[in-house]
Amino acid sequence: MKILQGLSVVALLGVLAACAAPPQGPGTDWETLNTEVLELYNAAKYDRAVDVATKALNVAETTHGPDHPDVAVSLNNLAMVYHAQGKFDLAEPLYQRAGGIMAKTFGLNHPAVATSLNNLAELNHARGWYAKAQDLHKLALKIRERALGPDHPDVAVSLNNLAMAYQARGKPAEAEPLYHRALAIWEKTYGSEHPQVAIGLTNLAVLYRTQGQYSGAEPLYKRALAIQERAFGPKHPAVAINLDNLAVLYHEQGRDAEAEALHQRALAILEKALGPNHREVAVSLNNLAECYRAQGRYAEAEPFYTRALAIREKALGPEHPDVATSLTSLAALYRATDRIPAAEALEKRAARIRYVNQ
Repeated sequence: MKILQGLSVVALLGVLAACAAPPQGPGTDWETLNTEVLELYNAAKYDRAVDVATKALNVAETTHGPDHPDVAVSLNNLAMVYHAQGKFDLAEPLYQRAGGIMAKTFGLNHPAVATSLNNLAELNHARGWYAKAQDLHKLALKIRERALGPDHPDVAVSLNNLAMAYQARGKPAEAEPLYHRALAIWEKTYGSEHPQVAIGLTNLAVLYRTQGQYSGAEPLYKRALAIQERAFGPKHPAVAINLDNLAVLYHEQGRDAEAEALHQRALAILEKALGPNHREVAVSLNNLAECYRAQGRYAEAEPFYTRALAIREKALGPEHPDVATSLTSLAALYRATDRIPAAEALEKRAARIRYVNQ
């Protein structure tokens, strides 16, 4: 049986892993529905994927009852689609129920349980709860290494996602060797042109960029982007995220004309694929505004900042670290346009959010 596998679309690219439970599917209908969910998810057709995943869950529950592993697979698949849509409150109980079924069926040290831990950790990461994500990823990694061996691609998933948690908590030295190990496993397992390899390349490039290693980051971004465009086509959200990543690098190098063009292309893709109020759209809006602000184009930047802030507050809640990022960015614009009291108010709120999320 198949469980949905795909990308966790946050500020960086992460992986949600496949869970290989014994083939106990209720039949062709259930298998066909799950295959369709996978295809829709990979195509970022999330509304349709919700419908099909819900139908697959109903088939599994009707056939086997509420506590069968196939039900857990369908719960996980539906949760992943909600996760991708930013509907975290809908995703969380489904992930938890799926994990409970897997633990009861296979025991606490089974790879299926590690997958549930991984997926719940990724949800915590998306919410900005990085310490919780880190602890869950450590446990998932321990289970996977013991059950699957050190070079299994699911071990690479845990290595990559744990590295993302470390990086989010400001621990790049801990993150880098994990990224390298994950990338090596994926290249050996899948070959150099697989989308999973693009994830590893992107995350390592982000780490290099944040450390100012631009010459190391740029070729990794470009290689990842080429892989994703070949795999998914030029209008996929994964492509847009990497366009945004490359644009940020160009912006930090002072290559603002190149950065602006990539940000605009990324924003257009994300708005069409995910809708105007998705959290990834907010990332792209904020990045484009930063590009305008750096050029002194304050009037153009401000509506993008304010729209990004509004999306993040609604999608992620008022205490999320990404909200603090938007507040800080908008405050910088206010300072540049001599609105000092307004800037100070935003900076104080951002500082409080960061303190809460330490």
